[in-house]
Amino acid sequence: MSAMTISEARRHMMDSLGGRYGSGEAASIARIVFEDAFSVRSGGPDRMLEAAEMERYRHILAQLQAGEPVQYILGQADFFGLKFNVSPAVLIPRQETEELVAWALESLKEQPWQHPKVLDIGLGSGCIGITLKKKYPALELFGVERIGDALAVAVGNAGRILGKSSFKFTQCDILEPSNWAQFSLVDLIISNPPYIPISEKDLLPEHVFAHEPEQALFVNDADPLVFYRTIAAFALQKLQTGGMLFFECNEFNARQVLSDLQTAGFRSVILKKDLAGADRMIRAIRD
Repeated sequence: MSAMTISEARRHMMDSLGGRYGSGEAASIARIVFEDAFSVRSGGPDRMLEAAEMERYRHILAQLQAGEPVQYILGQADFFGLKFNVSPAVLIPRQETEELVAWALESLKEQPWQHPKVLDIGLGSGCIGITLKKKYPALELFGVERIGDALAVAVGNAGRILGKSSFKFTQCDILEPSNWAQFSLVDLIISNPPYIPISEKDLLPEHVFAHEPEQALFVNDADPLVFYRTIAAFALQKLQTGGMLFFECNEFNARQVLSDLQTAGFRSVILKKDLAGADRMIRAIRD
């Protein structure tokens, strides 16, 4: 591959990835690569890539052509205007989850709580809880993650973005009720739990199921709502009266989650669509 200008390399990357991702996604990937790896924004001055840059370009392109997500290649992902470090131990933050965070922020600002206690269950990269704390500094942030490697990513992100004394994260399997006693009452619980039945694995893009952590994506077909049911039971014990529970959901069983929360005794249970029109988010209030 001979030397190229920035514009030539960008076009070459888009053309090379178009067959795998489609033209729109290929353009988005190219934008991320050139902004984050080469500090070059679209519309900036053109120039020749230096020899070291060309070598890095070749290496990144080869990984992309093999299906590896750009966020894992670069080690970071954008979320709500913040940069989160990511690795194959955690899910790549997504736009739908930004919408969940935005709803939680709006709801927090409507409450009289001066220093609300917020618990993020299933931290992953920590993008949900950390963003809430960054945008609403008065809250007290707590987090739970069952996978050690993922917890390390979340702790690193929180320390870098928030400061080391601004959070308390714990390694814990929330599905085991014997672990619940260690938690105090909180005002808001938020979670994006695993929700894709294993039988739907083949419906996902190859670059998702081949690279992102299975334990954060999939649940057993025999009990696909196990996390929702268990976290709801936990919330009934650990939410203050009037406290809020937020979930991100699988659009195909979101209405069942809503029904189960109502049956469990939550009030004002609201199911909200994402920008694509899919049933994606739920908020419930504890009586």
